[in-house]
Amino acid sequence: MGFNVTLAHEIGLTPRETAILRKLATPERVQDFITGMPSNTEPNGDTCYSVRMALRENCCHCIEGAFIAACALMLHGAPALLMDFQAQGDDDHVLALFKRGRHWGAISKSNSIWLRWRDPIYTSPRELAMSYFHEYILGPKKSLRRVSKPFDIGAYRPEDWITAEKNCWDMAVEIDRSPHVALITAAQARRLKLRDSFETYADTIKEFVDSEQSAFQAGSDRG
Repeated sequence: MGFNVTLAHEIGLTPRETAILRKLATPERVQDFITGMPSNTEPNGDTCYSVRMALRENCCHCIEGAFIAACALMLHGAPALLMDFQAQGDDDHVLALFKRGRHWGAISKSNSIWLRWRDPIYTSPRELAMSYFHEYILGPKKSLRRVSKPFDIGAYRPEDWITAEKNCWDMAVEIDRSPHVALITAAQARRLKLRDSFETYADTIKEFVDSEQSAFQAGSDRG
């Protein structure tokens, strides 16, 4: 489907924002765009930027990248769906979902080498979520436990997540409180094998250390 100019106008996008989002006509282009944005390392404290704020600051972390992706998908005629990962003792992660035919894929901004794009080859959101399980780790421990059902952020007001001029904490809470399902049982969690030292080392490879440094440098942040 083509770009919905009328919707862009109704949302209140600026000409610059419209021009950027118009170019993001496929999930692949959206992924390349948010991957190319510097990671938001939050030097002045925690943020939850709207689409407008992230584009202005030219940086984003996971939920902010998911907002951009959902907005771009919506403007090109696709549902604006997010998925929230909840982890035990670890950072949560938010990504955008899309479908191609009957199969699900994901657009994801992450400073980790593991929690990124997924091709649309999965038959259900749960199957897609499980593709992240083995590499969602805290040290040697596999930490992912719960995942949200597809969250329709497009049902919310644009000023809550697209054009807001303040951090979108209320939207983050909505996503966190939305229905979630367990990926594994308590008994399974107790029997999870620890990852070995080589696997654990691989998780220390980060793309961005701060807004000025990049390319395979050590770090610890999830988004």
